[in-house]
Amino acid sequence: MEAPPVTMMPVTGGTINMMEYLLQGKAGGQRGAGGGWGAAELCVSGTGSVLDQSLESLLHRLRGLCDNMEPETFLDHEMVFLLKGQQASPFVLRARRSMDKAAVPWHLRYLGQPEVGDKNRHALVRNCVDIATSDNLTDFLVEMGFRMDHEFVAKGHVFRKGIMKIVVYKIFRILMPGNTESIEPLSLSYLVELNVVAPAGQDVVSDDMRNFAEQLKPLVHLEKIDPKRLM
Repeated sequence: MEAPPVTMMPVTGGTINMMEYLLQGKAGGQRGAGGGWGAAELCVSGTGSVLDQSLESLLHRLRGLCDNMEPETFLDHEMVFLLKGQQASPFVLRARRSMDKAAVPWHLRYLGQPEVGDKNRHALVRNCVDIATSDNLTDFLVEMGFRMDHEFVAKGHVFRKGIMKIVVYKIFRILMPGNTESIEPLSLSYLVELNVVAPAGQDVVSDDMRNFAEQLKPLVHLEKIDPKRLM
């Protein structure tokens, strides 16, 4: 079904009001298979990297460890939008579209601040919202007062192991703003992310993730990385 058109309406208030607005589908969101809009869940993740020359070895290891199906490939264009308000840090939303699968809808993603929780926890835990939207998503965000901070192209593979998702991808810098044909690799390595999305309150999956990550050593070391360290 075609996504409903974006409704241009001003949004005031903090993160909670903004999230309620998005979850009501005002961002042109599409209903999921269960009939409901995207909901806040926990994203549990670990991150690492592997040099280009070790990529094939890692992919071979993942094919042996993951579910018996061919990994998905993707080529996506992602734009990061900021909305500055009275709060200390800006509100951040990520808009992503597929460049090689025309039928795939745009996606809007919100990632919350990492939970303080147990320092011995083996993975990063934070709230996340991911909804499919209509293709005028960026116009909607600009109308709401967001500005694009940066954009990039991501190309890689997606493996699955039960509820775990393992993404191996390279980030490309866009040389001319808006021109996704003019790109160059950002580094000589691939990012590796191990993610689990679970209902809020169920973060015990971090132990399963630690056990899986151990099987990827020494090819890649997945760690709990605080995004603040990268700022």
